[in-house]
Amino acid sequence: MDDASPVKPLLRHAPFVRFLYVRIAASVALQMQALAVGWQMYVLTGSSFDLGLVGLVQFIPTLGLFLVTGQAADRFDRRVVAAAAQTVEALAVAVLAVATGSGLLTPGFLLAIAFLIGAGRAFEQPSLQSVLPNVVPSRLLPRAIAAANSAAQTAVVAGPALGGVLLAASPTATFAACAVLWLSAAALMPGVAMTRAFTPREPLDLKTLFSGFVFIFRNKAVLGAITLDLFAVLLGSTTALLPVFASDIFPTGPLGFGALRAAPAAGAIVAALILTRRPIARRVGHAMFGSVAVYGAGTILFALSPSFVLATFALVAVGAADLVSVVIRQSLVQLYTPDPMRGRVFAVNSMFTATSNQLGTFRAGTAAALLGTVPAVLFGGLSTIAVVLIGTAIFRDLVHTDGYEPRQVKV
Repeated sequence: MDDASPVKPLLRHAPFVRFLYVRIAASVALQMQALAVGWQMYVLTGSSFDLGLVGLVQFIPTLGLFLVTGQAADRFDRRVVAAAAQTVEALAVAVLAVATGSGLLTPGFLLAIAFLIGAGRAFEQPSLQSVLPNVVPSRLLPRAIAAANSAAQTAVVAGPALGGVLLAASPTATFAACAVLWLSAAALMPGVAMTRAFTPREPLDLKTLFSGFVFIFRNKAVLGAITLDLFAVLLGSTTALLPVFASDIFPTGPLGFGALRAAPAAGAIVAALILTRRPIARRVGHAMFGSVAVYGAGTILFALSPSFVLATFALVAVGAADLVSVVIRQSLVQLYTPDPMRGRVFAVNSMFTATSNQLGTFRAGTAAALLGTVPAVLFGGLSTIAVVLIGTAIFRDLVHTDGYEPRQVKV
């Protein structure tokens, strides 16, 4: 492959293209169901606290199952595990389509199905993320991660936009479309060709169960990247409150809600396309901290925006900064982790990510209920800046990380 043309070699690699479709379809489905579930919950209850509960119930399976999901990814065919999880997610949203269409949807039932979707995603993510290093050569992995994130973020733009249109016409159609997309991803995932040879399964004991935790805590640069991302999104996430902004602060309805949900992904696409052609190769630690600082500043600007247009642009900046930090974190984890234990390490990583996303959703809803929507978002942005300042003092290994050269860490 010719590194001088970084995108074309990846797109000529058939297994990567198949993997790319799975990422896109699953991402569109995930974003559309998040949009529809959030909107339906707010329609049913009118409560920002209940919007936060949606995030909480999706977080619980990731926290409770991470030891099992990591083992599943490392002990079985990762493609089959991911496909099975996507099938569960498809069936869950199909049930929501039936319940919505028949008028039987209630807040409690919505939370129960959200829990099931969270359980499916808990199994899907470690297996799906562990596949990519075996699909492309390691020298192209940072570019492949950026390209995959670019495609996924394109889907994140398309998902809320399409979801907003479908939601305005029929919530039932939105859930049905999610089911079709997840089923198509599940059908293609087992056919993604991998270069990994079968390795004997390690004995199942306490050391094996907790080896993902041990690996991360001994690798200070990876620990710093994961922790920084966790607290930034946990404290600064605004996603759960976008229905409130679209309904009450900028009264634009479902279409405006879709635009606000799509704005961060639009920024992420631009950042990912740049990183695909010009990956960050040096001063990686500085770039990580800088991107999180921009994330916090964008959140503050969103909170203080006097207009829908300025608020949308603020979210574009937030999405671009978040994508940079995600690519750096994923590259560090992918390249530093031995293949036989990638599932366990990514299960821990997914638990941290779910903590920041789903628990961050609950935090945002609770803070908005206590402080008001705008003060809650402003507080989150200021807290993110504080996390950056504290993190530079605590995670010196990450600050001084210059490149992605793999480091072997004993477990």
